[in-house]
Amino acid sequence: MGCLRSTDISQAILDIAPTIVHFSGHGTVTGELLFEDNLGTLLPVQPDALAKLFALVNKQVHCVILNACHSKIQAEAIAEYIPFVIGMNQAIGDQAAIAFAIGFYTALGANRSIEDAYNFGLTQIQFQNISEHLTPILYKNKNLAKSSVR
Repeated sequence: MGCLRSTDISQAILDIAPTIVHFSGHGTVTGELLFEDNLGTLLPVQPDALAKLFALVNKQVHCVILNACHSKIQAEAIAEYIPFVIGMNQAIGDQAAIAFAIGFYTALGANRSIEDAYNFGLTQIQFQNISEHLTPILYKNKNLAKSSVR
């Protein structure tokens, strides 16, 4: 399966109206996330472009997870508009990314807070004996998080 097309992002957010948006894919060492253009060519998306999209849907989206290598810069930019954003401060292996997602969503499914779910995700990485439990970073916009629901 290929990457998500950059033109599909806005449409999917408008159609589905999620409160949590999860990107799982690839990022560059300079902080861009990789999507495809309409011709299937990889298109790096700059942090400010994605941040502007989330500024438009910040009343709806409460959490963004960027489960992609080197997504820390993107996460910092998006956190200006979204209460909780999780990014990776370096490259993350597939097994660690999957383990984080399992721990995170298991906790959310048990009605735990986003902050608790983040910590469950980190713990799940450790349970798998993967040394990347310090790679996911949670950014919390304290001003926006006060009015955010789980």
